Amino acid sequence: MRVGVLSGGGDAPGINAVIKAIVRRGIQTYGDEIVGIRDCWRGLLEANYLPLDLNAVAGILPRGGSILGTSRTNPFKREKGPEQIMENVRKAGLEAVIAIGGDDTLSVAHKMADYGLKCVGVPKTIDNDLAGTDYTFGFNTAVSVATEALDRLHSTAEAHNRVIVLEVMGRYTGHIALHAGLAGGADVILIPEKPFDIEEVCEHIRSRQRRGRNFSLIVVAEGAKPKGGKEIVYSERIDEFGHISLGGVG
Repeated sequence: MRVGVLSGGGDAPGINAVIKAIVRRGIQTYGDEIVGIRDCWRGLLEANYLPLDLNAVAGILPRGGSILGTSRTNPFKREKGPEQIMENVRKAGLEAVIAIGGDDTLSVAHKMADYGLKCVGVPKTIDNDLAGTDYTFGFNTAVSVATEALDRLHSTAEAHNRVIVLEVMGRYTGHIALHAGLAGGADVILIPEKPFDIEEVCEHIRSRQRRGRNFSLIVVAEGAKPKGGKEIVYSERIDEFGHISLGGVG
């Protein structure tokens, strides 16, 4: 069987490990031929491939990012994009495609299935916002990094009697903020699922000061917003999946 594999969206820890596992299992267990597709769906639009054998994936586990590259290309925003993909799949002799990605990449895979493309989705996102799985790979590492940052900030905040705000990623979900905040002992955790009242946050900090706790650590998810407000936008530029760049809420 000739199988294509691609990775899309933001990079996350573990992508190369997944690619290596696909290649090793496919070749050694099933005798498959694995074809790497460069830069996600753009690689299928442009017929840009990379042969993957055991030598090609040797030593890639410690490497960050993805050896296949990544992009946020949405073929459904291109004229005849899905049809072009199916034509290139036919020409390349691909019998199935394994898509490694988050909700954008996998939503394209789901739609392409309606065109007859046999797809398998691998849930990849540090945001942990995909249904049907307890944890997406990349999430645990993101929480570990954020928790370590909190541990380092704790001593500084206490020594200098400061209120320190740590902003973490997650887009419209607060999984990273919540898990890291609980693990790192944050005093306030702000997540998108629960709009916050800034006066309540300030009062909580003042109540800590009245008890002699003259410092506070606040963890805020990038998509958090105040009651009656909206997310803070870093850029008005919209990508092919309709997303804007969030940032600055911290």
